[in-house]
Amino acid sequence: MSKTLHVATYNIHKGFSHFNRRMMVHELRERLHAMRADVVFLQEVQGYHDHHAARYANWPQKPQYEFLADTVWSDFSYGKNSVYDEGHHGNAILSRFPIVHWNNLDVSAHAMENRGMLHCEMKLPGWNEHLHCINVHLGLFSRWREKQLLTLRDHIEKLVPAQAPLIIAGDFNDWRSRAGRIFADSLYLHEVFELIRGRPARSYPAAMPVFRLDRIYVRGFRVERVHVHRGRPWSKISDHAALSATMMRV
Repeated sequence: MSKTLHVATYNIHKGFSHFNRRMMVHELRERLHAMRADVVFLQEVQGYHDHHAARYANWPQKPQYEFLADTVWSDFSYGKNSVYDEGHHGNAILSRFPIVHWNNLDVSAHAMENRGMLHCEMKLPGWNEHLHCINVHLGLFSRWREKQLLTLRDHIEKLVPAQAPLIIAGDFNDWRSRAGRIFADSLYLHEVFELIRGRPARSYPAAMPVFRLDRIYVRGFRVERVHVHRGRPWSKISDHAALSATMMRV
């Protein structure tokens, strides 16, 4: 029975480089596979887009989450959040372990932004409790994020057992670190980079990260290592840097 878990989070910008200069989904898949994470939290995943499919000869025929999972992650879930004439996008979780239950909760705080919270429950070999993973991409404005964070807190208190291992990861757009205070005070969650390095990682923009927008919060784990995947080739793939962490179940 292994109690070690390697996780990653990445806003993939719908498979395009910064400012949408180049389609990068094939390079993205290569880098994700090389990362060898057990569970991957992805934001801004393109489920379908008929204009891109017509424009790019090598645009994947499968949805991006299925194309990226390939043979590495046997299970995956996709939460469709934004729907438009050309297609739709949202959050996805890729997993080496069976996903026994999942749901996507609409946490949109305004008609201008469609946001969702993807909650997956996984069965890991030898673990007594299921692993709960929640993938988020919060709003751009603080009053919207505040509402979404409170919805997330209520959801966890209602549906996640207190003794169950829990990971919340994604793009929080949390300029003022409000999420950390809510999570630590009421849910006993802690951010992995804050535990190891004293504060969340700089993750945006990818070429020279300044803002601490992406996070990995955990409960029921001892964090061993953390890493910001920045510099080339990562900075050419998306406008965000990828984050990863290795942790031990306690």
